[in-house]
Amino acid sequence: MTEWYYNNRTGEVEEGRQSLASEVDGPFESKEDAARAPEIIAERSRKWAEDDARND
Repeated sequence: MTEWYYNNRTGEVEEGRQSLASEVDGPFESKEDAARAPEIIAERSRKWAEDDARND
């Protein structure tokens, strides 16, 4: 199974781990999900913040 990564430094999607772990987000199951990494991460962060606020 191929894993996909989003490179935060270049803004490119990578097939398999090609860059330093500190430069990439992932793995993602598809190239399309990796391309949406900044959006997916922002959505998850908002949800976590909402959950935290409810638990305070």
